[in-house]
Amino acid sequence: MSSADIDWKTLGFDYIKTDLRYISHWKGGEWDEGQLTEDNKLHISEGSTALHYGQQCFEGLKAYRCKDGSINLFRPDQNAARMRRSCARLLMPAVSTEKFIDACKQVVRANERFIPPYGTGGALYLRPFLIGVGDNIGVHSAPEFIFSVFATPVGAYFKGGMTPTNFIVSDYDRAAPNGTGAAKVGGNYAASLLPGLDAKNRQFGDCIYLDPETHTKIEEVGSANFFAITEDGRFVTPKSPSILPSITKYSLLELAKERLGLEVEEGDVFIDKLDGYKEAGACGTAAVITPIGGIQNGPDFHVFYSETEVGPVTKRLYEELVGIQYGDREAPAGWIVKVD
Repeated sequence: MSSADIDWKTLGFDYIKTDLRYISHWKGGEWDEGQLTEDNKLHISEGSTALHYGQQCFEGLKAYRCKDGSINLFRPDQNAARMRRSCARLLMPAVSTEKFIDACKQVVRANERFIPPYGTGGALYLRPFLIGVGDNIGVHSAPEFIFSVFATPVGAYFKGGMTPTNFIVSDYDRAAPNGTGAAKVGGNYAASLLPGLDAKNRQFGDCIYLDPETHTKIEEVGSANFFAITEDGRFVTPKSPSILPSITKYSLLELAKERLGLEVEEGDVFIDKLDGYKEAGACGTAAVITPIGGIQNGPDFHVFYSETEVGPVTKRLYEELVGIQYGDREAPAGWIVKVD
């Protein structure tokens, strides 16, 4: 597809083939230099561990077109660090921060014409991933690996502005205690498809997952992290070894403290004590923040600020973070990497 054929105003979150993607192979104990390729198909062994044993992980980040025409990457070093943690958990070779960021920059430069214009609310979404490949049948780490990064343009997540969404508590567990919940691996997302569909079939945006050990505390909202604002103005977000550590969440934690002057806390958010929170949201790369209108928990439905309007603290956090990403507000040191 030509970038001239894209209607930036109606662009959603769908795969669009762009010009080039980056690919690098690990063989004999080391990564090769990697290269850009036009081919968006992978040719791998039928015995690849990624296919049979789920030995793979991925990341998601965006490149933003600024008002002055420059291009921002938002905290790519944090994505690189999280991928290394995922790799360690699944016995895969690590990709250095330098290699990770260089690959992302190469892909952005090669597909610059697909970056949505400033002011449209869109961005170029980057999907780095790492998979175990090679001839194999036993349950052990792969003999070879592929690290790749591709890009696709995505539109503004909220068409016509942020709108609160309702969610429902799921009976399913997103992850096991001491499992792979803190790693960004495909199996966690495959397990979420059925409960997510159940929630949507019941007219909710997605489901709320409770902690897998006691089923008393909120952990995640669909594939996003949860946060809430207490009645006395504290920013609170769950802390658990089975939660994926969201880069967006930790950015909001810092901004809430340093820019909004709020007390911040990572701790338990009990599902039966929602009355103590006046606002709530889900946060992640795709939407930055999805305001939560209400949560259905069994027969009980709890509304936070409003089912139709966004709370003032949530709105300020959204504007602050998006302003940084698009270069309209000053970024904390090290948060923005320019693509030259």
